[in-house]
Amino acid sequence: MTRWGILSTARIAERIVEGGRASQDAQIVAVGSRDLARAQAYASEHGIPRVHGSYEALLADPEVDAVYIPLPNSLHVHWAVRAVEAGKHVLCEKPLSRDPAQVEVAFGAAQRAQRVLMEAFMWRFHPQTDELVRLVRAGAVGDVRLVRASFGFGGIGGTENVRLQTALEGGALMDVGCYCVSALRLLCGEPTRVSAEQVLGGDGGIDIRFAGVLRFARDVVGTFDCGMDVHRRHSIEVVGSEGTILVPSPWQTPFGTEILLTREDTERIVPETVDPYARELDEVGAAIAEGREARLGRDESLGQARVIQALYRAADDGAVVSL
Repeated sequence: MTRWGILSTARIAERIVEGGRASQDAQIVAVGSRDLARAQAYASEHGIPRVHGSYEALLADPEVDAVYIPLPNSLHVHWAVRAVEAGKHVLCEKPLSRDPAQVEVAFGAAQRAQRVLMEAFMWRFHPQTDELVRLVRAGAVGDVRLVRASFGFGGIGGTENVRLQTALEGGALMDVGCYCVSALRLLCGEPTRVSAEQVLGGDGGIDIRFAGVLRFARDVVGTFDCGMDVHRRHSIEVVGSEGTILVPSPWQTPFGTEILLTREDTERIVPETVDPYARELDEVGAAIAEGREARLGRDESLGQARVIQALYRAADDGAVVSL
């Protein structure tokens, strides 16, 4: 059993608390906040037995084996390094960083401390994702020609929201576009070049909408769009030489799972519905127990950071960026 602490009371951490209840390995035992009263209220609400009034106190707790970090993006690497140096394994909310050099810093610290570090792309642990990959690899649509991905939402309020603050590395690409990048890389490999467009807003000119085009080997093209001021949209579509695959809800599955495979006719495939947050906790626990790197390790996080960095450069400069 892996004993987990949560480093902050951010809203997204509630998904991990629920995942811990469904996990075969994880036990949520502690929460830490810079506000002790807030940590106590959070612990009382969620049935967490141990409470700390600072992040440092949580990392010093000998009854905690691993920590989940749901802090704003700009704080991910700093606290991931602090955590592994304190002897804790780490599941860090995505994206770990938009800077490949910072990803190397985090994983270098984890390697020296002999601790597991994983970026929390929970959608990668859902059976729906596994089935999508299986279909593509099996040639269900022939040769892949084009992959499209989208993730957008609206109604996040004023500029006080961390997603709209440049100092905290918010923005549509960092918040939800990174899922699209993850999907394109999973299905197509690493891109050779990228181009992008962004619409700025929020605090200091954050990207509230972002769209990218990624070129892959074998003339495969990937496109994505994301936004924080749009009607809810999320999908993955794989267009091949002999058919298409559509996943209407790839990232979060509150309405169930569904894959539509169209060749001559359309076949509806319904994968098992599970809690992907539980599955990612179980993966970290298994990596700890087996003394190995987690499924989403250094190379995966480096690939994400390289592409995100290149996309921002392409959007800023109005140029095609080669990788």
